[in-house]
Amino acid sequence: MTSSPTVHQPTGRKRSRVSLLSGWLDRLPQPAAVALVVVIALGLWQLLVSFGGVSEIILPSPLSVGGQIIEVVKQLTTGGFLMGQLWITVQEIVLGFLLASSVGFLIGLWIGQTEFGRKAVMPLFVVVEASPKIAFVPVFIAWFGFGIASKFLMAAFMSIFPVIINTAAGMNAASAEEIRLFRSMRASSWEIFWKLKFPRALPFIFAGLKIGIVSAVTGAVAAEFIGGGVGFGEQVRVAASRIALDRVFALILVLSMLGLALFGLVTLAQKKFAFWDSKKTT
Repeated sequence: MTSSPTVHQPTGRKRSRVSLLSGWLDRLPQPAAVALVVVIALGLWQLLVSFGGVSEIILPSPLSVGGQIIEVVKQLTTGGFLMGQLWITVQEIVLGFLLASSVGFLIGLWIGQTEFGRKAVMPLFVVVEASPKIAFVPVFIAWFGFGIASKFLMAAFMSIFPVIINTAAGMNAASAEEIRLFRSMRASSWEIFWKLKFPRALPFIFAGLKIGIVSAVTGAVAAEFIGGGVGFGEQVRVAASRIALDRVFALILVLSMLGLALFGLVTLAQKKFAFWDSKKTT
């Protein structure tokens, strides 16, 4: 007769400790929780470099990256060469985003308001949006050259499709019952659009704009990687070619902060112009 294996259940004290730790983590405010995760990640990163046998040429330590971040910030605040390169990238992003948001809104408006647009055109835009649009960078450089035009047009190309798709979806957000109610009150087509459809569509439009502004950053920087010449993305490429990965990480952090700031501006605009939906804004 064989005896069944003994299964050791966790003691009540161990369970209570785990529960207390889990409860404490759950009660942390979001900024504190994010800071805790960042500190843990940086600590593990430093341990990996110090004791894991990883060369700093391949993976620079957080301390090395931190030193480069300080150096990059100094160069930016003095308003010298690096600040000029960042300003070029900002111009490319903003120009591309403004072009994409205006043209994308009009196209999305037409698609959302017409049966032909929904049936024939919308599927094509969805297919392009699902494609790896970064692969079009060499095409844009071949068409428009190595100057700023290819960069901001690539930024526009990257960001226009989320605007189109979300605007078209938003124009169909109003229910059939709401439209019938407006018509029963003899509202004109313009009144139905301006007082019902457009307010319903605004949260969708801003969702597309938030995706679009981040995509514009990606498009402009990717075009600078390949197109070369000027821009902050070109500085990342130069640093990478010199195997100065600590500087690469520092420059990428600046680009991340730029994208976050632009995303925040669009979010503030959403809270201003679509305030009824502000509680749902992330």
